[in-house]
Amino acid sequence: MKSRLIEDGPGRTLILGTLVNSLGNGAFLTCSALYFTRIVGFSPSRLGLGLTIAGIAGLFAGVPFGHLADRRGPRGTAAALLALAGLATSAYLTTSAFPVFVVIAFLYALFERGAHAARQALIPAVLNADNLVRVRAKIRVVTNVGVSAGAGLGGLALLWDTGTAYRLTFLLNAVSFLGCGLLFLRLPAVPPAPRRAPGEPRLAVLRDTPYALLAVLNMVMLLHIPILEVILPLWIALHTGAPPALTAVLLLLNTLAVVGLQVPLTKKIEGLRSAVRAFRIAGVALLGCCAAFALSAGRGPVAATAALAVAAALHVYGEMVQSAGSWVIGYELAPADKQGQYQGLFNTGIAAVQMFGPVSLTLLLIDWGTPGWMVLGAVFLAGGLAMAPAVRWAEGRLAGARSAAATAV
Repeated sequence: MKSRLIEDGPGRTLILGTLVNSLGNGAFLTCSALYFTRIVGFSPSRLGLGLTIAGIAGLFAGVPFGHLADRRGPRGTAAALLALAGLATSAYLTTSAFPVFVVIAFLYALFERGAHAARQALIPAVLNADNLVRVRAKIRVVTNVGVSAGAGLGGLALLWDTGTAYRLTFLLNAVSFLGCGLLFLRLPAVPPAPRRAPGEPRLAVLRDTPYALLAVLNMVMLLHIPILEVILPLWIALHTGAPPALTAVLLLLNTLAVVGLQVPLTKKIEGLRSAVRAFRIAGVALLGCCAAFALSAGRGPVAATAALAVAAALHVYGEMVQSAGSWVIGYELAPADKQGQYQGLFNTGIAAVQMFGPVSLTLLLIDWGTPGWMVLGAVFLAGGLAMAPAVRWAEGRLAGARSAAATAV
């Protein structure tokens, strides 16, 4: 495993910075809700309201901060936003007033998602076409490793269950942002994009309908994220006879599968044709996942466990090939001088799914049951199949834009 994750030059720095940041994020995510309810004293409903308001900031941060990364250079922009996110994390510890908490949460989401957009612009700027997707896969692996290890540290704070323990996880997260930013400053300097041509819109991505369609289809496929994180434990408890502890086992196996298989699977996805094929495969795999979940309804412990194990295996396979395909499509179909704003839009789907996915899938799957699973499976299949014509449309748009630019020169 160690040899698989070793990279030379900028790739190694990107991977190490991500690992450091993910460690702090994992500890923070494990403990933050309990800190605000048990230590600060917010009710769960008020906490949820504040985080929802903050989520709106995260939803709209990607494009403008990605554009800032294009104009000012992604390395410095990413480092500055990471530092601001770290300061916002520390600021949580300075107040127990709900209005101030909402402001801090809003700023935290703004800087964190903005840093993510700048980071996505930085990756293709310091890597080359030969190792871009491979390094991106390794970044995903270390993200899983870091978040899991951080969650373990957060678990120790939960066992200690004191204000000091919870505050230490917040400080760890703050330091992880700062550490990641400092590591990124070791990367090669990236010059800002050239000034836009007269008459060209400031945020060109917002007028690029073909690319927006790619982002929407990718967001549809990202609905797989809440399935294991939110739906699985509720489904097991309310609709099957499987033991509740199965949730922890399947989540662990998911993490191990991503750590062990994401990089090898990515080797087969090198260009747009293979990326489109990956989306088709992901659509079929996630349809099968939904069907297996539906079959587990009302089953006893053994049958339900078997069906859910199949569902989890299909889920993680679909998740991995979809991720690899999305990296190729998202980067290759974005103009080289506007990677920041384009990656900001493309990755907005993650924030949208994290914000709206749990509620919508709970209503669809937990309340409706088996028919809901079949509807979701059909949505995954349609999203996977629709990516091919969408990519062809975006390719035509990009080729036309390059031809027009060459003619103008």
